[in-house]
Amino acid sequence: MDTPTVETKVWSCSGSDKQQGLRWANPLLVKRKISLRVRNFESDKLKVNDQLGNPIEIAAVVVWEVIDSAEALFEVDDYESFVNIQSEAALRNLATSYPYDQHSNDEDELSLRSHANVVAKALQHEIQIRLEKAGVNVIESRISHLAYAPEIASAMLQRQQASAIIAARERIVEGAVGMVVLALNRLSEKNIVELDEERKAAMVSNLLVVLCSDKSTQPIVNAGSIYN
Repeated sequence: MDTPTVETKVWSCSGSDKQQGLRWANPLLVKRKISLRVRNFESDKLKVNDQLGNPIEIAAVVVWEVIDSAEALFEVDDYESFVNIQSEAALRNLATSYPYDQHSNDEDELSLRSHANVVAKALQHEIQIRLEKAGVNVIESRISHLAYAPEIASAMLQRQQASAIIAARERIVEGAVGMVVLALNRLSEKNIVELDEERKAAMVSNLLVVLCSDKSTQPIVNAGSIYN
């Protein structure tokens, strides 16, 4: 049974021969074997600045194959080295085009961390443009490592924690205000008690303290009047 070919001979004047079996070639021509297997390339961890100027570490995995052996041999000096260098150059350029993380509530804001699929497609497109002249096809590219540089990692972690706390507090306050409005409306609809503006203010204050506090509250029974 014949097996699929994985190598091709490149002839400077005749082109590429991908057929199996015994072949004859003019001994005066240049002949080179180039593998057509699918290959992986993983870049080193590159230290670059993102779109906002924050130093980050980034690395990527590129899956590629040779589709035009003549171009791979004659258009560039060393096609394997060309793939490595151009892939890292494309990765550096991509990292400067996006921020590391989102810094607003806009979900459509693209960032390296939150939109991995979009960034991967953009990286693949940019690498393909750079490697097209070498007869190389980029099958897939993915970011394999993404982190803040060590000198700012601690500060950025505190920033992320603060952003998460603020977002959580906003949701708590929004829910508490809705519950207070609902309580006042229900009391008014059921005619359970009539409250003047001062009593409403006191009730709102107490409810917000209970609902928004991050610690359990202790009830205080008022045996007198609010005015005394």
